[in-house]
Amino acid sequence: MIIESTFISDLYLIKLNQISDLRGSFTKTIHKETFDTYSIDSNFTESFYSKSHKNVIRGMHFQIPPDDHSKLVYLISGSILDVILDIRKESPTYGKFFSIVITADNPQAIYIGKGLAHGFKSLEDNSVVEYHTTTSHSKQNETGIKYSSFGFDWGSENDILSERDLNFKNFIDFNSPF
Repeated sequence: MIIESTFISDLYLIKLNQISDLRGSFTKTIHKETFDTYSIDSNFTESFYSKSHKNVIRGMHFQIPPDDHSKLVYLISGSILDVILDIRKESPTYGKFFSIVITADNPQAIYIGKGLAHGFKSLEDNSVVEYHTTTSHSKQNETGIKYSSFGFDWGSENDILSERDLNFKNFIDFNSPF
C-alpha cells in the first residue's frame, strides 16, 4: 500500500496493493503499521457500505463534535467520483475541495480526517462503497453541506439525491464547529 498526501491536510490517497491470480484477486485495505507511519488513526469503530445506482450523489456528509470522525473509504465494485471539502475554519484550504475518480479496477482508498465533508457520485450502477469510521454513527451529530453549494461541478445530469441531502445548508450558510 502506498499512501500519498494531498494538498488538504489529513486527506490521504491510498493506493491499495492488489494481488491477482487464477482465483481472482486479494486486496488489503487496512494496515495499522503503515497507517501509524503517517499518524493516521486506524482505530475504526464502525464499518458499513452503500450500493448506489448510476447518477446517485451522496453527500456532503460528516459528523460534528463530539462525535466527529475520520473515515476510510474505498470501492468494492463500480466507479465513483469522490469529493472531499475542507470545512475547518482555521485551515489554509478551508472551502477548497479535492476530487478523484475511483474504479474497482484500480483499487484506491481515501482517508478523510476530521473536519472534512465527504460525498460521491456513482458513475455506474451497483457501485458499492465501503466506509470505516473512528466513531460510531450519531444521529444527533450527523449533518452535511448541500452538494451544489461550494463550487464543485458534478457534471450533473439526471442526478438522484435523498431529500435529506437536498435540504442540507449551503456552504456559505454553514457555521462550522471545526
